[in-house]
Amino acid sequence: MTCADNRLLTAAEALPPRLRAAITPEERAYIAAIEGRGGLPFAATPYFASLAEPDQADPIRRQFFPDPREELPDPFALEDPLGEARYLAAPRLVHQYRDRALLLAGGRCAGYCRHCFRRVWVGVPRPFVTDAELDPIIAYLAAHREIREVLVSGGDPLTASDGVLERLFRRLREAAVPGGGVPISLRVCTRVPVTDPRRLTGAAIGLFSRYKPLRMAVHINHPRELAPEARRALAACVAAGIPVLVQTVLLQGVNDDAAILADLFRECRGLGLTPYYLFQLDLAPGTAHFRTALKRGLSLHRELRNLLGADCPVYAVDLPGGGGKIRLDENSIAGEGEEPEGPVYYLKGPDGSLWAYPRR
Repeated sequence: MTCADNRLLTAAEALPPRLRAAITPEERAYIAAIEGRGGLPFAATPYFASLAEPDQADPIRRQFFPDPREELPDPFALEDPLGEARYLAAPRLVHQYRDRALLLAGGRCAGYCRHCFRRVWVGVPRPFVTDAELDPIIAYLAAHREIREVLVSGGDPLTASDGVLERLFRRLREAAVPGGGVPISLRVCTRVPVTDPRRLTGAAIGLFSRYKPLRMAVHINHPRELAPEARRALAACVAAGIPVLVQTVLLQGVNDDAAILADLFRECRGLGLTPYYLFQLDLAPGTAHFRTALKRGLSLHRELRNLLGADCPVYAVDLPGGGGKIRLDENSIAGEGEEPEGPVYYLKGPDGSLWAYPRR
């Protein structure tokens, strides 16, 4: 089973009637403009669209529905906000951290999040990674035994069929330590459990189980995304012994509220999922209207720690342009200043270097 493109709603007229009736003229014009010039497509699964309410401020609707504010000028925007191109070890393979590497396996998603940090990359149609593309990747992994985990991302790898995923997993395991050593661990990075939970069939979960050590990193932003079908799919993964990590992006007007986030992480814990990261928004083009002020994020995280204790995820940011991931706390900000783009905070990188992040 696969999340085929023909299962996606890709036009405003295909939305459920109650959503379609609430589309504003400005939104219709913007969707038409996207279709005419390319860029991050408008697409949602019927399932995820069914979770949305017509109100423009609805937290589910906002995540998939194109917003004319995506066109507002943003001098801080970066086409490659994590600087992944700096660390390309082979086409589609990013090796930034010593013991793990990132494989950009899929070029499609089961719907497109308007806050996506890879929106420039996924906005161009790409096939799933081919055997020919995997050859140099496998060779690199075999030559770099310090890499103990491969993050399989994209796009969303679960848009591929089980058969395609099995071939990929099998080839990645070819890079295992010689002599029967511990195999490379796999981390499947996905949003499918909440956008198209029917994709997680018994066969798909069985596939994941056969390739342990494997864990899933699932992107979940709001408690309403944990609707009954999603809860059943995620619980089935946990019951099969597949660790599920939850990654959440802090989004203004969607989840920038301590009570909402606390509800989300409590529900995740109740399902056996591990709240892992709460991310400050990356500086992708067209996403500034989702950006929560950094000091507001720090205040929210303090509230969450008081509410959740050990169940509180790490608050983190990927330093813009390739500085790496850091934990955010009151000591992360080394100072304030002005850059040509505007006012900034200076954040301390892992090596003590300073990286600018917008101050507003």
